Amino acid sequence: MFFKGNCTRFLCVMGVFAVLSCGGTTEAKTVADNNAGSAKKTTVSTERTYNNNGKTKVVTDKNSSSDKKKSFAERIEEILHPVPAEKQEVVLPSSSNEMNIMGTPVATQEQCVRYLLKNNPNPLLNTTPEELVNFYYEEASLEGIRPDIAFAQALKETGFFSYGGTVIPAQNNYCGLGTTSATVKGAFFESPRVGVRAHIQHLLAYVSTKNPVTPVVDPRYSLVRGVYGNNTLNQWQDLNGRWAVPGVGYGQSILDYYHAILNS
Repeated sequence: MFFKGNCTRFLCVMGVFAVLSCGGTTEAKTVADNNAGSAKKTTVSTERTYNNNGKTKVVTDKNSSSDKKKSFAERIEEILHPVPAEKQEVVLPSSSNEMNIMGTPVATQEQCVRYLLKNNPNPLLNTTPEELVNFYYEEASLEGIRPDIAFAQALKETGFFSYGGTVIPAQNNYCGLGTTSATVKGAFFESPRVGVRAHIQHLLAYVSTKNPVTPVVDPRYSLVRGVYGNNTLNQWQDLNGRWAVPGVGYGQSILDYYHAILNS
């Protein structure tokens, strides 16, 4: 009668333990009784045994039956409904020193030169790439401007000094100063150093009320100071819609160039 009445239960138990045995948690085995007159017993699990006489009995061990069943239920629950791994929250800084227009450089001069030549092996300059980068570091350091990111801005404005737009290489104009339309070339500077100085002074006009250390060569310095008065900008993103119009994402794109320099 056991077979008829408990066939379904027996097969279910066998199925469940087959799942668990894949993880190495349950082991089925056959035990032969050496006594000639005794009946054979086949162990189905550590909890339940099947007797050939048609009876089923529960075998207990050191752990209580309730604890075993509870552990069993928990394991089935873990298999059927695994708990998803907790996602680590990523905290992004609301501000960073690298976003500031003023500050000290992080990228080296060698990185700046390497990134330029990687993208344009033959820049249209009236000096060497090494000397131009050195001008940026010297002039920017005098005014407290980040030279590495100012150079990144020059790369953006000139297309890695390939030009091709309104400004021409002879102008030594590395940031589009005075270029207000496709027909207006903007300012001309007598040398690469003076062109770099004008660029740095124009940035200073936005971020500080103090006068430049060197004589003013930026033709639009007084114009910017007159508009902003005691107000100043702080970060490269603040140049959006001001340095360039409409200028959506302008400051962020400069930082993209800067990050590329760091990775060069």
